[in-house]
Amino acid sequence: MSDANEVPRRDLSKGIAANTLADGGTLLGRVADDDVLLVRSGTELFAVGAHCTHYHGPLADGLVVGDTVRCPWHHACFSLRTGDAVRAPALDSIACWRVDRQGDMVYVREKLPEAQRAPAAPAAARQTPPSVIIVGGGAAGLAAADMLRREAYEGPVTMISADEAPPVDRPNLSKDYLAGQAQEDWIPLRSPEFYTERRIELLLGSRVSAIDPPARTVTLGDGSKRAFGALLIATGADPVRLPIPGADGANVHYLRSFADSRALVAKAGTARHVVVVGASFIGLEVAASLRTRGIAVDAVAPEATPMERVMGAEVGRFIQSLHEEKGVVFHLGQTVRRVDGRTVTLSSGAALDADFVVMGVGVSPVIDLAEKAGLAVDRGISVNEFLETSAPGIFAAGDIARWPDPHSGDRIRVEHWVVAERQGQVAARNILGVRERFDTVPFFWSQHYDVTINYVGHAEHWDAVRVDGSLDSRDCAVTYSRAGRRLAVATIFRDRESLAVEAEMERAIVSAQRT
Repeated sequence: MSDANEVPRRDLSKGIAANTLADGGTLLGRVADDDVLLVRSGTELFAVGAHCTHYHGPLADGLVVGDTVRCPWHHACFSLRTGDAVRAPALDSIACWRVDRQGDMVYVREKLPEAQRAPAAPAAARQTPPSVIIVGGGAAGLAAADMLRREAYEGPVTMISADEAPPVDRPNLSKDYLAGQAQEDWIPLRSPEFYTERRIELLLGSRVSAIDPPARTVTLGDGSKRAFGALLIATGADPVRLPIPGADGANVHYLRSFADSRALVAKAGTARHVVVVGASFIGLEVAASLRTRGIAVDAVAPEATPMERVMGAEVGRFIQSLHEEKGVVFHLGQTVRRVDGRTVTLSSGAALDADFVVMGVGVSPVIDLAEKAGLAVDRGISVNEFLETSAPGIFAAGDIARWPDPHSGDRIRVEHWVVAERQGQVAARNILGVRERFDTVPFFWSQHYDVTINYVGHAEHWDAVRVDGSLDSRDCAVTYSRAGRRLAVATIFRDRESLAVEAEMERAIVSAQRT
């Protein structure tokens, strides 16, 4: 990924020729001590903050789509008119500056005050439920609570989370934080003051034991009841726990929560050898983080090629080679027979020594509440295009939601962070009566040492894979198609191309909806 800090900065307050930028063009400069991005969209010129508010990605390397600019790293989207963070993963806006055009010259003047966000639904169409309860404290839940307040909802908002920690940056738990390259205070998504200032009641360490749709109540684990006007179920997923003898011992760990990652970090301080069970995204990201710490890693998985089911054999072999170059030893086509303290016995009979074991064999959606409440389920909670369940006024978002995807034409469920956040945002607006379809193209990223894979679209099954460029050179786009139709594209060090594909897929959805 390129860094905007490497680009020379012009003082935009001194003016530039108006014809410097073509439509969709950007120019990185500065005004006083601020990095500023000058952008042309059609005949209009905008000046906005140059860095994404998610991970500080360089917007100069991003893509202008209409009156928005998109971050090349994780596809956050910002309004050029207001600076508003239109779509996750960024939740905070970027600054805007006044642009002054005089003849053939353009000058960037003073920074503008933060714009008052206009609600997505006009007043006449808005619904105002007397209260909103969100069950779950992950990405979807926080994004929904945040969006309710950004949409000027004034009623009570309550988040009920089984976790002991407030919502955290979960992708970081298997990546930089576990690798020892991210500080602990970077992990919470919001400060404690955020919940107080936004009047969001956050109940931690609390579980909802039942939902009563007709009575519009939820029952908590302590027996108390809470009434709701609208409900969002965002319970996420739990790690799959295999019935392996000894796998319930103190030496075996799972990674889902902040507490889980902290426990791994504590053990990694003295560990020399770890066994990772599973060659999925989570398993291999854990392997990469532990190798970054200098810990020897054995990876055990039943498949012949890591991540072949999701990424195909060719990309899977490439990912395997990345890890083998860093010293990971794979035991493919094998399972764990038992765990006896430090000894992990494989199906082949081989024994591996491990200071501890990390299980990364996938997750299962937490849908028991929905099932007991009589909501429609189908390997997840079934929702319509507005993310509403079979019970009016009850919505679902995140890892649990199975929705009609207009791009693939299938009903899909996706276990990815950005999708969960964007669903939470759309569900919040629909709780307020917007009736916005969730037709966003799915996106995720996976990090393996210094290689990041960006993936847009969704392909559960494909009949053709085309590689443009070279995997070995770490410069490529991999297209997954079925019956001649492009379903998904994975890119390596082609961030702008990934954004362009996403925009093309979005335009195809809009075009199809109009016909």
